[in-house]
Amino acid sequence: MPVDAISLEVFKNLFASVAEEMGVTLQRSSFSPNIRERLDFSCAIFDAEGRMVSQAAHIPVHLGSMPASVEYAIRAFEDINQGDVIVLNDPYHGGTHLPDITMVSPIFAGNGIAFYIASRAHHADVGGMSPGSLPLSTELYQEGLIIPPVKLKLSGWTNDGVMALIIANTRNPEERTGDIEAQLASHRVGERRMMDLMAEHSLETTQEHADALMDYSFRMTEAIIKKIPDIIAFGLITLKNSLQ
Repeated sequence: MPVDAISLEVFKNLFASVAEEMGVTLQRSSFSPNIRERLDFSCAIFDAEGRMVSQAAHIPVHLGSMPASVEYAIRAFEDINQGDVIVLNDPYHGGTHLPDITMVSPIFAGNGIAFYIASRAHHADVGGMSPGSLPLSTELYQEGLIIPPVKLKLSGWTNDGVMALIIANTRNPEERTGDIEAQLASHRVGERRMMDLMAEHSLETTQEHADALMDYSFRMTEAIIKKIPDIIAFGLITLKNSLQ
């Protein structure tokens, strides 16, 4: 299927629907009010290089920083296999604050990884010096458990050691287990939907439209930036330099 304006719009919504359905699954299967009621979570789709293809209308701060987490997750392992799920929350590896736990998993098609799916959810507690893991701290270690990129799932099998370590550092292990399983459930849904999408439209067509969407986004962003008056652009550059 050649890429044109109509097919591009169709695939834009197809990709977005996968991320949206991941979010619905995460919300409905979660245990904590923080995820179920506050909707403090985000889901997105990335290509094989870790570039964001599509996102649902979730939390902007999650989605703005999630590409960095996906990049670190991919770099952390020489071998990523089908059924693997990488988990992390380290702010120095693309995370935000420690309660935001990110999961990244590959979608295999053809001869290798075709896409990645990712989710980030604000867990109600990940340890630290006070309940909720948002204390008046003076260093990161006081806030809670720091999770570098590590595999929570290995070829579909749960890494019991990693799971036990995370759960042991929370004040509500039953709720934390439920929310982690909810994130994993959202990834299973995302994987099935992406596999269905590639089966119906072919891997090549799906990847072509993913690339075309990123190119279109680049052109749109570039066009908007060109419309910004020079005085505003100068002010933004000055502000950026002053903050560095």
